[in-house]
Amino acid sequence: MASNGVQEASRYNIPDGAPPSQNGGIASAGHSTTNSVSSIHKINNNNNNGNSNTSTAVGSSTGVDDRFTKDLSNSNSNKSNDGAISEEDSSPSKFLYLLITCLAIGGFLFGYDTGVIAGALLPIKEEFGLSSQQQEFVVGGTTLGAIIGGLLAGALSDLVGRKPVTLLSSVIFVVGAALMTFAHAYWLLLLGRVVVGVGVGLAALVVPLYIGELAPSAYRGRLVTMNVLLITGGQLVAYLVSSALTDVHNGWRWMMAISALPALLQLVTLPFLPESPRFLVKKGDISGANAVLRRCMGLSDANDDYIAKEVDAIRESLELSHKTRYRDLLRKDLRRPLIIACFMQLWQQLSGFNTAMYYSATILKMAGFPNAKSATLFSLLIAGTNMVMTMVAIKIIDRVGRRKILLVTMVGMIAGLIVLGVAFIKIVGFTVMQDECVQYGDNCAACLTDDRCYFADEMNTCQDLGWDGTGKRPIYTGVCPNRSQGIKAGSWVALASLVFYVASYGLGLGNAPWLIQSELFPLDIRGKATGMATACNFAGNLVISLTFLTLTQRITATGTFWLYAGILVIAWLFVYFLVPETAGLNLEDIQELFRTEAAGESGGPTYVMDRCNGDEGAGGAGAVGEDGRRRRRGQGSQEL
Repeated sequence: MASNGVQEASRYNIPDGAPPSQNGGIASAGHSTTNSVSSIHKINNNNNNGNSNTSTAVGSSTGVDDRFTKDLSNSNSNKSNDGAISEEDSSPSKFLYLLITCLAIGGFLFGYDTGVIAGALLPIKEEFGLSSQQQEFVVGGTTLGAIIGGLLAGALSDLVGRKPVTLLSSVIFVVGAALMTFAHAYWLLLLGRVVVGVGVGLAALVVPLYIGELAPSAYRGRLVTMNVLLITGGQLVAYLVSSALTDVHNGWRWMMAISALPALLQLVTLPFLPESPRFLVKKGDISGANAVLRRCMGLSDANDDYIAKEVDAIRESLELSHKTRYRDLLRKDLRRPLIIACFMQLWQQLSGFNTAMYYSATILKMAGFPNAKSATLFSLLIAGTNMVMTMVAIKIIDRVGRRKILLVTMVGMIAGLIVLGVAFIKIVGFTVMQDECVQYGDNCAACLTDDRCYFADEMNTCQDLGWDGTGKRPIYTGVCPNRSQGIKAGSWVALASLVFYVASYGLGLGNAPWLIQSELFPLDIRGKATGMATACNFAGNLVISLTFLTLTQRITATGTFWLYAGILVIAWLFVYFLVPETAGLNLEDIQELFRTEAAGESGGPTYVMDRCNGDEGAGGAGAVGEDGRRRRRGQGSQEL
């Protein structure tokens, strides 16, 4: 399929000596390229307010020559004369949606693995006799592998392309699923989790990067967020599968085996799909890039000039760049984008969300739900909420903006965690881990947070698992007896606050960091930079997954949830003071703002924030470019 497209495009091949376009930006497919970097470098000597010299061209300091300083009227005139199409005309094609759906299977696998362990952990604990720390290692094994995969993915995707790395992740998913399915010992299960994690790390980096380079700028947020939607869909399917197989003999093995099916589907379909047009241009395959852009935007041969401008924009960006290494991430113009990308990924994980996914059944059992089956079933509500809110985010993230949606929804997450902590005071109290099980007395909920203990109901006391007393039954080692009719009010409050917390996460922090990191970096360093940010995500995930059960024992469940709330307060301040609004800006527009600020030609260290967020006080919805024009979704680069 891809080869045919390349042959077709060869008739429209742009010669190597083709003149550069009127802009130097990476204009995402579908966005008018006449209004990207050229508009940023435009010297506005007579703006609407009557002020002069309101912006300064970077000029030779960034390798930009006089071709980028053409007057806006000439640019618009050229646009109308050469037949360039509007942003609305270059909407995503059916082929692009098919391609993105295939790519997003990697996101589905990511989500399925996140969700399936919540239901599988309880039977795995019983079969292998795992302690709390061993359970944490089973959960965290995938995250450890994902760190390795995330670090490798950046360099690999820059070296061999986005498509081969996505294929490699599918192969690794299949191998890891087989290891877990047939594991006969704890170490083999742990190995399978780590192997799957490597696949997760590769997919988590390269899939949003791949999609972001294919998508038209006006639809980029929506299409990249489709990957997150598939992640949440994978989590929901995992909970459904877990609920169905909880009471089945070796059910947890079937849960692991099922994850190989979508990986095999992706492995079969991906070879017929094309590489990213930006990577093709980087490797000199101009005809291939022409074909991909034409198919992704659903354009006809009559739009050859528009396609040529898109390709020229990418070539210009590559000519302005140089061969990069990881140490180039320390460049002054990349430091702040790297800090933003890495910390946003850390905040996403240190907010504690994955405890709700990995340990949801465990949390609900601690909250007083009567058995493992009911806890797993109610976990479906959590996964379903996350998926629904992600769907809502897809609809609004480009219109509302990344920054605004983060600032609002993070407040919701903080409120949810505070209420959840209060609910656990009622359910468990502030009981920390005791030296001996009998010290828990009749506090069943606190007793069962300690893996050394069980609760003897008829004796109404907590006992050591090695205790050889009367042996009266029933003995509860997983959930407390429900002495009242129905589930207690505190348990319902805990569930409701957990759902509200997850809803707020799905609407904001679950999506925005992935989208933001795909927008901040130049093409030549993007793979390595997003690899570093993704590694930070999984490092934070590892910390959370390896410490949750231990924290609930040491500082109580309430203390743990309030700790996450405190981290979110810091994260909110970080977003408020450091994260600019990127919605509506071309990729190169965003990067050029950081270059201008780093070059010291912007007038201050708050330049990017001022330019991107300057409309917030007036209630505007778009981001402001260097030339003073607002770029809103669906409006292209229209003048104010």
